[in-house]
Parts: sequence; C-alpha cells; structure tokens
Amino acid sequence: MQLVYQTDNLFDAHLLKHALEDAGIPAFVLGESLLGAGGELPLFGVLRVCVPDSARPEAEDIIAALALDAPSAIPICDDDDVPGLLPA
Repeated sequence: MQLVYQTDNLFDAHLLKHALEDAGIPAFVLGESLLGAGGELPLFGVLRVCVPDSARPEAEDIIAALALDAPSAIPICDDDDVPGLLPA
C-alpha cells in the first residue's frame, strides 16, 4: 500500500476515495476512527488515503485533477448585505 494523500478533512478523503474507486483503483481511508479521539493523538494529519503500489501513478494524476488543496478563487459570500438572507 502506498500513501497518496494526507488530509485533515474527512470530506476530501472520501471524495478522493470515491474518485479513485470510480477509476477502478481500490482506495482505503486510514485513521478515520481516530477523529473523535483526543488527548495523546495529534489533531491534524491522521487521515490518509492509500492505494495499491501499482496504482500510485494513476492515483497521483487523479489527485492532481481534483485539486483538493487549491484555495477557492470565489468566496462563498463575503457581503453581509445580500438581499434575501436574514440574520440568524
């Protein structure tokens, strides 16, 4: 097994896992059960996506195409005076 992606975000880990599986690459998310733990465990970097050794080059191409770590160019909403939205 080869580590191809490490993240703090469970959504990104599963998005990548499903993208890899759609391409026919078996993928595994490791460390998922550690997210609720605290104390002695690190808070970040416990989620890892792994694939078989032979699938690593193709998996890296899929990771690059997804651009999971790229910052969003368009903010969700940076204007507090958007019509139609009420304050909570």
